[in-house]
Amino acid sequence: MVFNSLQFLVFFMVVSILYYQIKNQTGRIWLLLLSSCYFYMTFVPVYILILGFTIVIDYIAGILIASSVKRKRAWLTLSIIVNVGILVFYKYFNFLLGNIEPLLAHIVPRYQVPYLNIILPIGLSFHTFQAMSYTIEVYRGNQKPEKNFVIYALYVMYYPQLVAGPIERPQNMIHQFHVFREYRWDNVKEGLSRMAWGFFKKVVIADRVAVAVDYAFANHSTLSSWSLLAAAMLYSFQIYCDFSGYSDIALGASKLMGITLMENFNEPYKSKSITEFWTRWHISLSSWFRDYVYIPLGGNRKGEVRRRLNVFLVFLLSGLWHGANWTFVAWGSLHGALVTLLPGKSRTDPKKNVFADALFICLNFVMVTIFWIFFRAPNIKTAATYISEIFSFRMADTKFGLNIVEMLFSVLVIAIMLFRENRFKSYFIKSDITFSVYLALMVVVCYFFGVFGENQFIYFQF
Repeated sequence: MVFNSLQFLVFFMVVSILYYQIKNQTGRIWLLLLSSCYFYMTFVPVYILILGFTIVIDYIAGILIASSVKRKRAWLTLSIIVNVGILVFYKYFNFLLGNIEPLLAHIVPRYQVPYLNIILPIGLSFHTFQAMSYTIEVYRGNQKPEKNFVIYALYVMYYPQLVAGPIERPQNMIHQFHVFREYRWDNVKEGLSRMAWGFFKKVVIADRVAVAVDYAFANHSTLSSWSLLAAAMLYSFQIYCDFSGYSDIALGASKLMGITLMENFNEPYKSKSITEFWTRWHISLSSWFRDYVYIPLGGNRKGEVRRRLNVFLVFLLSGLWHGANWTFVAWGSLHGALVTLLPGKSRTDPKKNVFADALFICLNFVMVTIFWIFFRAPNIKTAATYISEIFSFRMADTKFGLNIVEMLFSVLVIAIMLFRENRFKSYFIKSDITFSVYLALMVVVCYFFGVFGENQFIYFQF
């Protein structure tokens, strides 16, 4: 069940109405847990068993970590091994075999590599990291072990952010599930307006420009350099509107029930450096790697050389987290190299220079766009060829997958999105009139100008 489907809209309305009809917190928690199980099982039902297995392991591990002084590290290690082991098995097993296959062919010429014919459990990387943050925080003493199994299971399985984040921390989420919240119209207005904005970014922008992006990557050898560059820039907006659109829908659906999720984006394409970009893009993942990888590795406490090495390693792992392909490793390594080698320009620089800031923003956007090519391409060779064709300044076919009207419309809605982001989120819910007009307008725009094909969100594959 994807957010941009009629099935989800019906599911969301039924769950939200029942949620406020139930007048005790225990009933609400059971409703959300069972609804989340149903939501997850609409993809591949049997994979609920994998999620259930890790939930049981981490629930028990959390209690044992808190109750055992001498063996707390052992229980944490067991929890991490189980979570990472499942992630590696389903996501990276075939990738690892594919990379050692040439070596095996020399050692055992007739040996058949046992590739797995399996589908990656949806959102596996997200709920694995969220589950790991729980046991780590219990180990560090920052979170008490949750004794209520239903509430802990809901922490991992909460349907709005189950398959594509934000990757939450137990300190932010678990206590919210213990509190009974009365119906508040302000929460409904804020939630629905946020969801409407997310749907707008997904179906009106992301899924529309995807047509041009897909065409360009499928026909890059015949298109002009300018067409390829334009398509790469459109992909920057496609992946942003797709992923942040999901986050907006998740935050809105949760807010409607009075539960607050962390913000995952903060206008990343207005960053003046790669370093700043990563404080604004996928914030929950960046902070996860900072707290659970970078700082334990030593952070900036062991000298400048070690700090740079730690930073690069974090980005390398971040790239690999996104997918079992060398393109993601290259993408993460490129970001890591620039963050490591180039100084970041602070957003709070007291010396204001509009033209210099605009130049930094444009240059940073171009760099991010070039790096996204590795993220989008099926392999390193295609990515390298695509980039080389951009800089060949070839004057060739200018077909673009979209006609001129569709292209102008896409540029217009992207401009509206860039102008509105973080500016009017509270304006349209100040009064019932502005909220009603805004919501009606967004529904009409999405219905008449949206692209509907139940296209999966890009980050579902992670």
